[in-house]
Amino acid sequence: MHLTQEAGTAMLVIDVQNGLLVGPRPVYDADALVRRIQALLQRARKAQVPIIYAQDKDVGPIDSRDWQIHTALAPQPNELLIQKAYADSFYETSLHTSLSALGIQQLIVVGCKTDACVEMTCRRAVSLGYNVTLVSDGHSTTDNRFMTAAQSIEYYNICLDGFGAEDGFGGGQKEIRVVSSQELNL
Repeated sequence: MHLTQEAGTAMLVIDVQNGLLVGPRPVYDADALVRRIQALLQRARKAQVPIIYAQDKDVGPIDSRDWQIHTALAPQPNELLIQKAYADSFYETSLHTSLSALGIQQLIVVGCKTDACVEMTCRRAVSLGYNVTLVSDGHSTTDNRFMTAAQSIEYYNICLDGFGAEDGFGGGQKEIRVVSSQELNL
């Protein structure tokens, strides 16, 4: 099954920072994740899909190597970079305003960490009236006390798929769809 993205679509790249992707405790399968996101970014750029980055202020000290976005995934000069202080990429940032100004109604979401910033941002996006496509193999996390990272990724892919909310504007149901990078047709 190939899903084609409609007009008004943007890719949201969450916290693809060195402190989460390299070093002593990277997210699960970090090297493969970087390659998959890099391929998705190339496809999005070729299709002229706007790309927006969210960068977490607490991944490392501001301007440190850990805080920097991984060089293989770095934004282009014309791509928006939003810094955030909370797991929810919309909370106290200009993300919603920026997406509205671009006419974005659909988000493709990739990044780190599955069980924090990715999950919270996806749910908030739906509550704000966006449809979300979460790339099932485009996000990752680390082990926690209850699950391995692989189990957590699988759990959130299942848990978030189909999550929805009435948009309140007569447009019906907004939801999260979970698809693999290969199913995503950009």
